[in-house]
Amino acid sequence: MKTLLPLAETIAQRLIARRETIAIAESSTGGLVSAALLAVPGASAYFLGGAVVYTKASRAALLGIGDAEMQGLRPATEAYALLLARRMRERHGAVWGFGETGATGPTGNRYGDPAGHTCMAVAGPVERATTLRTGSAERLANMDAFAKRALELLIEAIPAA
Repeated sequence: MKTLLPLAETIAQRLIARRETIAIAESSTGGLVSAALLAVPGASAYFLGGAVVYTKASRAALLGIGDAEMQGLRPATEAYALLLARRMRERHGAVWGFGETGATGPTGNRYGDPAGHTCMAVAGPVERATTLRTGSAERLANMDAFAKRALELLIEAIPAA
């Protein structure tokens, strides 16, 4: 958390200065992105909500994304991360939405992605998506690396006031 906090503080400052809000959907980061943003005092000014969307059941229950919307789409892709980000933004009425999905390890996922693979996206006034592959099978190290890159992506997307 100590390495994530300075990044989260930058995001918080920008969101507060711009009077904007964010909602987070994460999977492989297990809530670390939300935790970092919530660790900043005053988070209630910009953080509307977050969800760990780790399974098909949680995707349906928390985001209302069913089989029909998943036709031609698979998890652990930039397109799916963008769907998560857009849905969180819509459902929370936030200016910004964020989505993350991947495989932390020690093995890859059932879709053929190796451990250390994550896709993440930001939806808002601008949209961005990216893929990170750490080349590592170390679960905790990957979670940290994924969360750090997620916060960096938010800094890249959300401009200073």
